[in-house]
Amino acid sequence: MTIAAAGTRPQRAEGRGHLAAKLFDGRTRIRELYQEGAAKIRLPDTFDASMEAVIINTAGGLTGGDRMDWSVDAGAGTHIDVTTQACEKIYKASAGIAEVATSITVGAQARVDWLPQETILFDRAALFRRLDVDLDESAEFLAVEAVLLGRKAMGEAVVSGLFRDRWRIRRSGQLIHAEELRLSEGVAALAARQAVLGGQVAFATLLYAGPLSEAYLGKVRPLVEGSMGGASAWNGKLVVRLAAADGFSLRKILIPVISALRNGAPVPKVWNL
Repeated sequence: MTIAAAGTRPQRAEGRGHLAAKLFDGRTRIRELYQEGAAKIRLPDTFDASMEAVIINTAGGLTGGDRMDWSVDAGAGTHIDVTTQACEKIYKASAGIAEVATSITVGAQARVDWLPQETILFDRAALFRRLDVDLDESAEFLAVEAVLLGRKAMGEAVVSGLFRDRWRIRRSGQLIHAEELRLSEGVAALAARQAVLGGQVAFATLLYAGPLSEAYLGKVRPLVEGSMGGASAWNGKLVVRLAAADGFSLRKILIPVISALRNGAPVPKVWNL
């Protein structure tokens, strides 16, 4: 008996998760929850009016051809913190590109803090990530995205690969912020350039959009002094960019900055597990 294995498409991880929240009796409650495939959403207990959502990729990582879709809808007056169970690992791609698409809607007087843990890229990984956010005129939004080019403590290095990160943030339908990052092919050589990462292998971007951008700037700038990074605020938004020699060094700066942008609230507990 002959088994025709050639041309068989490898199994790929796919998942879709959706969370919608409403304000009920002074607390943020579930309005809709949907999960499919490798996407799971867990809601740990909180001790205030907010909701914490932990999104999980049960595939344990992504490679070429995998796709994950997440959507969050925060109704008027709600507050949702969204994080990940662990760092997302992007493995070597034999073919295709891994895709992660996130869509977030934030209603009137609502706030969403998008706080995934670091994304770890391995050598020859390929990832296209998209973040689309629609804000009400009175909404607040905080986004944090950190990336590690391999795990330095494990002796890993990313020589080549593809990483594309696309952000589009809109308020009342008007574009207020756009990001377009692309690292491709000779990633190590590109990251070594002084105008790019200066040889650092861990980096992060934080964005806060809301009425407290100028006030937060005064708290954040002292925290990033002496590091490879900076912070600026204009037109109702604050942007922080950081780079460090490794993931541990990045976290030492990143966590205090996140807390400052959350009025002193700590990062989600899963960050410390």
